[in-house]
Amino acid sequence: MDYKAIAEKIYLQVGGKENIADTTHCMTRLRLKLNAYDRVDTEAIRKIPGVMGVNLSDTELQVILGPGRVDNVYNEFAAIMSTGSNDTASPNPDPSISRKPAIGDGKELHAQIRAKNATPLKLLTKRIASIFIPMIPGFIACGLLTGILGISFKINPELTSWPIIQLLTVMSNAIFFGLNILVGHNAAKEFGGSPTMGAILAIVLCHPNLANINLMGTNLVPGRGGIIAVLMVAILGAYLEKYLKKVIPEMFSLFLTPLMVLLIGGLTAIFLLQPMGQVIAEFIGSAATAAIQHGGMFTGFVLGGIWLPLVMLGVHQTMTPIHAQLLSEYGVTILLPILAMAGAGQIGASLAVYVKTKNKFLKKTILSALPVGIMGVGEPLIYGVTLPLGKPFIGACIGGAFGGAVQAAFVVGASAMGISGLPLAATTNNIPVYLMGLITAYIAGFIATWVIGFDDPEEEEQ
Repeated sequence: MDYKAIAEKIYLQVGGKENIADTTHCMTRLRLKLNAYDRVDTEAIRKIPGVMGVNLSDTELQVILGPGRVDNVYNEFAAIMSTGSNDTASPNPDPSISRKPAIGDGKELHAQIRAKNATPLKLLTKRIASIFIPMIPGFIACGLLTGILGISFKINPELTSWPIIQLLTVMSNAIFFGLNILVGHNAAKEFGGSPTMGAILAIVLCHPNLANINLMGTNLVPGRGGIIAVLMVAILGAYLEKYLKKVIPEMFSLFLTPLMVLLIGGLTAIFLLQPMGQVIAEFIGSAATAAIQHGGMFTGFVLGGIWLPLVMLGVHQTMTPIHAQLLSEYGVTILLPILAMAGAGQIGASLAVYVKTKNKFLKKTILSALPVGIMGVGEPLIYGVTLPLGKPFIGACIGGAFGGAVQAAFVVGASAMGISGLPLAATTNNIPVYLMGLITAYIAGFIATWVIGFDDPEEEEQ
């Protein structure tokens, strides 16, 4: 696949460098913040070979490319941005795709729309999620290794005494050993502070020597408040750093700013933010646990059923901090196996479409998208099959709901995040039940779609 060509075509359709305010990417999507969103031709982007779908809101354009591909396209896109001119021409424009002409400037209008819809809570949630997205590969690697080791230990318990296995165990726990530091680093960077100072403040909160200190009759506890406390102190440090740089004379700023950030941020964290963080962290953990334990199958049914629309809207990353907190506190997240069933329901729905449709192009699309769907990447099936057909999307949600009910009924937990589908099984604490829920979602999605039906597109429409 020509990643450079894909990047160039997307660059052309979004209006070039002058219209691009910021460029990032997550596991499956190229995310662009633009100056004028009315200059984007979403239909032309959808037709670019390699693009699985497009989401356009008032605050962001998301081009869905899939795992692996998005990294390569992003690298090419970043290279174009670094050398591209301020006009809207692509370095090697594709004559088959012409850019949608701008309808006026539109900057003022879209600035008003973005300001209206960008509520403080929505923006904060999005920024918090951005802190954890770069860490997802680490969670995947460590989670899979943990799962593989867990299976090996059940087969042969004597493996735990092998030095090489002990080394692998250390590697599997690496993300959790340094989690607070990574969060502190990324949080400070996201909120405009020094990443190093964010990491240092996080180290203060989890330093093992805190256990030897007694203040006012209270023993300090390393790591108290978990990720929540680290987030708060890193964000505080970032804002404090920016403020101090404004009020401290330049000749003293190099010395006084980091010192004041460390002293003020560190002391505030120990006396205020750690206790607050502990309360919030315990609430998140107990709320999630209570919802699953007391709500049982009903809670799993609801969560599994509504998750697919949230993925479609691109807001699914808001759950990432919650998964991270549950992993930090309990070693597993009991929410991820439930939410993963949404993609499984889509597998069943797509299989039903494959069996019933007479459209050869649609059959080919399903066959090409099913393997990655089984591996947990649902966007190709969402935007290529179930969503365009309408009713199968509902069938997929129903399948996810039934699969989620199974996971919740047995309180299945996963030791990783960022993966879904079949690969997630290796990270769960109950592989047979997880697989049973996966198959349940497949079957329920298939039956629901078969019963609901759909309008089979004419061959010539493809």
